[in-house]
Amino acid sequence: MKGKKLALHWKIILGMVLGVGFGYLMIQFGWGKTFVQDWIKPWGTIFINMLKLIAVPLIIASLIKGVSDLNDISKLSKMGTRTLGIFILSTTIAVTIGLVLVNVIKPGNLITDSTRTELMESFGTQADQKMVQAEETKTKGPLSPLVDIVPDNIFAAASSNGNMLQVIFFVILFGVGLILIPKSKADPVMKFFEGVNEVVLKIIDLIMLAAPFGVFALLAALVVESPSFDVFKALGAYAMTVLLGLAFMIFLFYPTLIKIFTGINYKTFFNGIAPAQLLAFSTSSSAATLPVTMERVEEHLGVEKEVTSFVLPVGATVNMDGTSLYQAVAAVFISQAFGDDVTLMEQLTIVLTATLASIGSAAVPGAGILMLVIVLESIGVNPAGIALIFAIDRPLDMCRTVVNVTSDATVALLIGKSLGKLGPPKVKDWDDQKSQLK
Repeated sequence: MKGKKLALHWKIILGMVLGVGFGYLMIQFGWGKTFVQDWIKPWGTIFINMLKLIAVPLIIASLIKGVSDLNDISKLSKMGTRTLGIFILSTTIAVTIGLVLVNVIKPGNLITDSTRTELMESFGTQADQKMVQAEETKTKGPLSPLVDIVPDNIFAAASSNGNMLQVIFFVILFGVGLILIPKSKADPVMKFFEGVNEVVLKIIDLIMLAAPFGVFALLAALVVESPSFDVFKALGAYAMTVLLGLAFMIFLFYPTLIKIFTGINYKTFFNGIAPAQLLAFSTSSSAATLPVTMERVEEHLGVEKEVTSFVLPVGATVNMDGTSLYQAVAAVFISQAFGDDVTLMEQLTIVLTATLASIGSAAVPGAGILMLVIVLESIGVNPAGIALIFAIDRPLDMCRTVVNVTSDATVALLIGKSLGKLGPPKVKDWDDQKSQLK
C-alpha cells in the first residue's frame, strides 16, 4: 500500500524552509554568497522565466475563449462593470486599513536619527533612480494611461510582460469581434484557441512539478543577498504594521467575503489557492503567478473558465490590494520618520492616489515602490524618503504579492457566484492532476 503523497503546497513550503536554511548556512562561509549566486540562484531565475514565458500565451488563449464564449456583448459589459467595481472597492478598503494601522501604531516615530542617516546613505542611489522613473511618469498628460493601453503593434506589445494591459485590450477586442461575426466562421477560431489553452494549461502542470526546487533557489538567494539584520531591527515596527494589515486581508477579510457570498468555507478556499499564494510569495510577481492562479481558481475552486479568463488576467494587472495597503503605510511611515504630521485631507489624498496608483502598477517585483514616489509627492513628502524602506522592501514585496493574488481569486469567486458561473471543483487534489501526466 502506497503512502499518501505530499500535497503540492506542502512541497513548496518545504522548499522554502530548506532554501532559507541553506542560504543561512552558506553565509557562514566566505565563499557561500558567491556560490549561491552563481550555482543556485540561476535555477530560481529559470523557474520564474518559465512562468513568465507562459503568461502571455495563456492570457491570449484563455481570454479570447472566455470573451467569445459569452456570446453576448451585454454579458461582457455586465462582467466587466462588476469586476472593476469590486476591484476598486477592495483596494479602497485595503488602503483604509493600512492608514488606520499606521496611525495607531506610529512606527515612524521609532526611527532614530542615526538609523535614518544610515538608511539614506545605503539606499540613496536606488531612491534617486526610482524618483527619476516616477518623474517621467508624472510628466505625461492626464489621458496618457488611456493612450498607453492601446498598442500600435500587438506583436511588440506581446513581446513584454510589462505590456499586459495592451495585450488584454487587443484580446478583448478580438473576442468581441468573434462574438459579432457569424457563428460558422467564428467556431474554427474558437476551437483553435480552446486547443491552445488546453496545451498551455498542461505546460503549467509540467512547470509546477519544479515549483519546490524553484522556490528553494529563490529563497536561498534572498537570504544571502539581504542587508544587515541591524537594519531589519530598526524597521521592525514598520514591517509589522504592513504585515498586520496584509494578514488581516488574507486571513479575515477575503475568507469572510467568500464565506458570506459564496458559501465556500475557510479550509476549502485556502486548500484551493495555497499553491498560488506560495508561488506569489516566492516570485513577488502577480504576472508570473497568473498561470497557477488561473489553474487553481478554475480547477480547484470551481469558477468557470469564462470568468477566470477575464477576471484574473485583468486583476493581475490592475487589482493590487497588497500594494495599495503597503503604499498607505509607507507614505505615513516616511512622513512620521521625517517628523511631519499627515493631515486628514492628506490621508484622503493617499486613499485616492494609492488606489489609482495600484491600477498603474506593473505586476512585477518592485513595481509598488515606484508608484510610492507618486503617492509621497501627492502629500508633499520628500520622495527621497523611500530610501528608508528599501532594506525591508523585498520581503514585504513578497508578502503583498500574496495579498494581490488572493484578492484576484476572491473577486473571481464573487463574480462567478453573481453570474451563476461557480460550481464544484474539477480537481480536488494536486495528485489527481499530476497523475494525468503519467
